[in-house]
Amino acid sequence: MTDLEFLACAERLLLAVEQNCDRINDSTDADVDNQRTGGMVTLTFRNGSQIIINQQKPLHEIWMAAKSGGYHYRFDGAQWQCTKGSGEFFEHLSRDASAQSGMALRFTE
Repeated sequence: MTDLEFLACAERLLLAVEQNCDRINDSTDADVDNQRTGGMVTLTFRNGSQIIINQQKPLHEIWMAAKSGGYHYRFDGAQWQCTKGSGEFFEHLSRDASAQSGMALRFTE
C-alpha cells in the first residue's frame, strides 16, 4: 500500500466513524461527542470516558485506545484488521463504545 492509498483508506475510516456518531446521536440518546483534529477522532461519552482513534502514517496503521486497551489495525484490502488477529475495527469499536456508553451501539463502514 502506498502512502496515498493509506491516507485515502484511513480518511474513509475516520469519516465513517464521524458519520456513525451523527447517526447514533440522531437515533438514540447516547450523546456521543466526537471531535476531529487532523488524523485523530476522539469520542467522548456521557460518563467522561473516551475512545481515541488516530492514523499512524509511517506504519500505515490505525490505532484505537479505549478503556479495554490499545489496538492496532492494518487494511487488508477489504477491512481494517487487528494486527494481533483479534478481529475487525468496526466490531471492536462497536464493542468498546457499547461498553463505555452503557448502551448497545453499532458502528459500521
